[in-house]
Amino acid sequence: MNILFVIDKIELKYFEFNDLVTNFWIIKEFLNRGEKVWITTIDKLKLVKSKAFAGCYRTSLDCENIIYDKKEELKSIEDFQLAMFRPDPPVDMDYISATYIFDFVDREKTFVMNDTKAIRDFNEKLHAVKFAEFMPENIVTSSKKDIMEFLSDAGEIILKPLNKCFGSGVFYLKKGDKNAAAIINTVTNNQSTLVMVQKYIPQAIYGDKRVLILGDEVLDYCVQKLPSNDDFKFNEHNDNCVKKAVLSSTEKENFTKIAQELNKLGLYMAGLDVIDGKIIEVNITSPCYFIREINNAFGIHLEQTIVDYILSKVPAPSAANV
Repeated sequence: MNILFVIDKIELKYFEFNDLVTNFWIIKEFLNRGEKVWITTIDKLKLVKSKAFAGCYRTSLDCENIIYDKKEELKSIEDFQLAMFRPDPPVDMDYISATYIFDFVDREKTFVMNDTKAIRDFNEKLHAVKFAEFMPENIVTSSKKDIMEFLSDAGEIILKPLNKCFGSGVFYLKKGDKNAAAIINTVTNNQSTLVMVQKYIPQAIYGDKRVLILGDEVLDYCVQKLPSNDDFKFNEHNDNCVKKAVLSSTEKENFTKIAQELNKLGLYMAGLDVIDGKIIEVNITSPCYFIREINNAFGIHLEQTIVDYILSKVPAPSAANV
């Protein structure tokens, strides 16, 4: 099978030895199974005579590492039976434009995961409100007045931009903070940009749990992402900030409902960020599965489970693509 991974430009720079990255493990597992894997980035996508192409690089195994041929090849995306669309946010216009390229890909020839139209239609912060019963109290607004009133009622809040990742631009505010107006103006670009405002959950001091969704199921394995010493949130992916966690039966039951809804949309791979049983975010662009950490903590090979599932979704290649 020919497989294309659309990855982040920073990930490409450190591609060959970065076992913290989910794509590293999935690509390595595909290569171990004898599949042919190419990588590309969104700036290398293009349309030529209404056909979608990518400038891409062939990957291969080098002992326990994966490497890639630095010679770029232009290939039709429809030459790949599977395209894994996994660039990181911010979901800016460059990102959105990349999803448009995939509108010109014949899905009978190429299975795309996660579905690019579904990614475009689903904002990780805002559309989490589809599952409001499992979220902390929240509003989405650009109004300073709205936010100040919400802060007055809640006492403590979290402000989040809608299109970033890894805690970028996220602020904590407490009622009475003399910097409140300035922070709100900064985050909302002077009341011109919508933001997610959530009631602060005190258990956040212990970090948030990453709950993993694969298809319409919630995996039994999860990790706790710990705040760094100088921050209130997880923002350093290292061994000191990630530890083994336990998924409760209630969490699995509740979040399976979310998995089933996401699966219907074509969002097969997702990660829920959870504090005290409440979802604070639904990650669907390039969700990190913390494969290295989970393998070490649980004594499993999670990448094998993931690849088994991905292959189960890909239709058998037609004669033209063999």
